Amino acid sequence: MKNIVLLMTTLMGVSLQAQEVSTLYSQTTLEAKYNFVHDTIKNKKGEILREVTITANKQPKPVTVLRSGLQPMDIPQSIQIIDSEIITQQQAIRLSEVIKNTNGVYVGSARGGAQESFWSRGYDMGPNNMLKNGFRYNAGSIPEVSSLERVEFLKGGSALLYGNVAPGGILNLVTKTPQFTQGGEISIQAGSYSYYKPTVDFYGPLNKSIAYRFIGSYENSESFRDVVKNERIYFNPSFLFKITDKTHFTLQGDYLDADWTPDFGTGIIGKEILDISRNKYFGALWSTGNTKSASVSALLNHGFNKNWKLNFNTSFQNYNRTQKSTAQLSGLDTYAVPGDWNRSLTQNDNSEQIFGNQLSLQGCFSTGSIKHQIFTGVDFENSLTTAYTFAFNEKSVMVNGKHVANLYDSINLFTFDPTTQRNDIPNANTTKIVYTNAKRFGAYAQDLISVTDQVKILAGLRWSWQESQADTRDLTKNPLTFDEGAKRLDHAFSPKVGLVLQPTKDISLFASYSNSFTPNNGNTYNNQPLDPSIIDQYEAGVKTDFWRGILSTNVTIYQISNNNLVQTAPFEADGVTPNNNSNLKIMSGETKSKGVEFDVTAKPLEGFNINAGYSYNDMRFVNTPIAIGNSVKGDRVARTPANTANLSFFYTVQSGKLKGISIGAIGNHIGNRIAGWNNRYVVDPNNANNLIIEDREVPIHGYTTVDISAGYTWKKVSILCKLSNITNELNYTVHENYSLNPIAPRQILTSLKYMF
Repeated sequence: MKNIVLLMTTLMGVSLQAQEVSTLYSQTTLEAKYNFVHDTIKNKKGEILREVTITANKQPKPVTVLRSGLQPMDIPQSIQIIDSEIITQQQAIRLSEVIKNTNGVYVGSARGGAQESFWSRGYDMGPNNMLKNGFRYNAGSIPEVSSLERVEFLKGGSALLYGNVAPGGILNLVTKTPQFTQGGEISIQAGSYSYYKPTVDFYGPLNKSIAYRFIGSYENSESFRDVVKNERIYFNPSFLFKITDKTHFTLQGDYLDADWTPDFGTGIIGKEILDISRNKYFGALWSTGNTKSASVSALLNHGFNKNWKLNFNTSFQNYNRTQKSTAQLSGLDTYAVPGDWNRSLTQNDNSEQIFGNQLSLQGCFSTGSIKHQIFTGVDFENSLTTAYTFAFNEKSVMVNGKHVANLYDSINLFTFDPTTQRNDIPNANTTKIVYTNAKRFGAYAQDLISVTDQVKILAGLRWSWQESQADTRDLTKNPLTFDEGAKRLDHAFSPKVGLVLQPTKDISLFASYSNSFTPNNGNTYNNQPLDPSIIDQYEAGVKTDFWRGILSTNVTIYQISNNNLVQTAPFEADGVTPNNNSNLKIMSGETKSKGVEFDVTAKPLEGFNINAGYSYNDMRFVNTPIAIGNSVKGDRVARTPANTANLSFFYTVQSGKLKGISIGAIGNHIGNRIAGWNNRYVVDPNNANNLIIEDREVPIHGYTTVDISAGYTWKKVSILCKLSNITNELNYTVHENYSLNPIAPRQILTSLKYMF
């Protein structure tokens, strides 16, 4: 009995850590999870009692984006983790807000209000680089953050682990999991522009072998943009089955239904951003969009012993996005009267089903005095996308000798009044359906070789295979035609090698090289498929991790060479007509991205978190052929700021009369960048045999936003208030060549939470 009382007394002193202890963990697992200190004492009867003390500093949770189980200090590349504590303190409602805490990642565009596109090290982090619980998910929607346990950012080359990914980095969203302790919370967020969002999170055991968790939220809001609205419903149920002490099975579902208003922002005339109020909306009042996504995943983990572990993960996702609206603001410089614009129409219906499997084995063994940590496995993915093309029964007009199809009406942006414009909803007919079937397979092996405790070598190789085929059904022809496209087959080896030097357990110096390839979708002007882009990445740096995470730093330098960067073609084949076909691409030539990054994470006091970072990136065209539509050698690639920086702190008073009071702030800087398209070669209007450089780059100045927050927690109730963009900064996110979306003005958000 005394030993039980002694243990309980110890646990009460560190209740925060004790809450995470569950019956899922055996004593061995607990000793690995926490720093246990054991003392042996005797009672009056001479019986040995064992005192267990849990120290304040815990071992960090495994970084799942690494897949291999290796420690971050042993990886020859940079990693950043944003955990749920920071996400909660920040009161983030969008992934773009969470990303403010990561160094070198920034929002490249708002994609008409349907999604947020992120960039890193000069590259667009497309759908292959966005993961959820280790699986690629369709990034065509804005993901829900209420279920996030943490966001993991693995910078640099990741082809060895994930196959055909773009350079720059991997973002992995890790959702919360079931617990064998009873708990939960109910919260509501409310703020500016009629924003409100109730959320529930319940978890606990069903019995000693099964635990559950259910997270659900509803969001309804207007916007600082006139007319724009959002409504979202989200569910995330999950179950954890403890089959044996060595075998665990996790089943999880995810469902999102989002209604949103398509919003293509303001426009550009030539190189000038229109001086129009931030709230002005130029779409039709009936414009509408909807995104539905659902997934189910199963993860089976089995430990043979302390050295060998087998993982099998499977996932199925279904995604559908529909949109009907007036089109993007493009070609404003072709009108004689400034601000005139013929509003055309657009309608989209896109869906994707993704089925993925991952089987991997990780283990440790020794050959003499040399230690090995191997990770090997295979993965397979099959995706089927369906895209519909629509035609409206609307007239066409001539603008400077070119047809404007699907004309809805004509407006002037400076005098626009939505109440006086046409407002009936036009009909559209489906003209084509394109089915694209893509299959991916990869086999890989990686070994961390510890020559000594101070010298380690990471070596690995992956073989990737991908097959894709696009079939088109033309509904305008009688009889209907079905065009089977040619099969596209790509395969390549992706090697990686790295050296890690650890003079002490708290310092790690690293250098690495990796090679990868990126298959390119779309066709050239001649309707030919695009070759893959071959990418070489070099990275070196130093990491420190003092006092078990109290102070961690990272300094990294890198260089990424892409033999042929693929971009959406700015013009049609004539080099004059603006291109509106996203499937028409050009090989822009060789690019080189190089830079340096600094990261600092500190926890100087209990409840005090500090994150800071600075990134410099220089991405330019270094070898581009002189041809119609190509960019110019030496130019910086559009939408790639040279400088980004972040600084945040959050502090909660742990004791005394002010116990429970919290304060925080986050600053985020995005440097100067280029909007629109890069300068490129076009036909000389005075001499059809010559090409000249057309100046199309729109410079956008850098900006800094600052958010501040304050709150109070009393027993099971907490309240947090945030004032974002306190200086009311005005700037823009850029969507390719046709529009800019202004960032949100000063806003207030309040969160009220009750914890069980």
